[in-house]
Parts: sequence; C-alpha cells; structure tokens
Amino acid sequence: MTSAPSKPAADLINTLTADYQRFPKDQTYSLYAEDVFFKDPMVSFRGVAWYRRLIQFMDRWFLEAEMTLHEIRQTGDRIDTVWTLRWIAPAPWKPQMSISGRSILQVNSAGLIQSHIDEWDCSRWDVLRQLF
Repeated sequence: MTSAPSKPAADLINTLTADYQRFPKDQTYSLYAEDVFFKDPMVSFRGVAWYRRLIQFMDRWFLEAEMTLHEIRQTGDRIDTVWTLRWIAPAPWKPQMSISGRSILQVNSAGLIQSHIDEWDCSRWDVLRQLF
C-alpha cells in the first residue's frame, strides 16, 4: 500500500510542476542541494550554480522556450518526470526544435534534489539535425 506524500513532498511536486510551466523563467533553485549532480546527453556537472547557468543560457539563447510536463510522480526519494522541450533556435532561418524525454530526480534526506538526470528520446545528433 502506498501512502500519500507528506506535505513537504507534495510541496516539492507542486513547485516543480510550476517551474516546468514557466520554464526557463523564474526557476526555484532553492529546491536543489548546493552540490546537485546534473547530467543530460550533452553535459554533466555538479553544483547548483552551474545548474543556474545552464538554465540562464537556455533562457537567453533558446527563443520562445517552453517545457510541457506530461507526467510527474514521486516514489520514495525519487521523482520521475516526462516532458517535451520546444524552442526556436537563434539561427537566421529560425528552425523549430524539440526534445522529448524524462528526468530522474533523487531527493536527499533534507528534501532537496541531490541528482537530476535527463534522458532524451532521441540522440543529440537528432536534435542537431533539426537545425537543418
């Protein structure tokens, strides 16, 4: 039998859901541990400061970026999300880009996201091909 999420877990899910809806603007970086580990098919690093820089880069260079959250669920200290990221690349011909994927977030004992691993449903080369 699965118990209902505790108030802090429910708050975390609600805040993450809101962050996805306004992505990449006004993200809640306080949800992340100072030494959070991030990895996707293009980059990996440790630290919330680096995570903030990645999101700021996307906000600056990805035109009309939007993240659609299809699913979010928490099981114990793990949160799984399924999403689609869409944006317009800053090339003169303004190609529309899209990546579908999932995130696996590990939550530490303090209730902060300790690890954020993104998996894409396509290769990074498939994403680059969308430019042309």
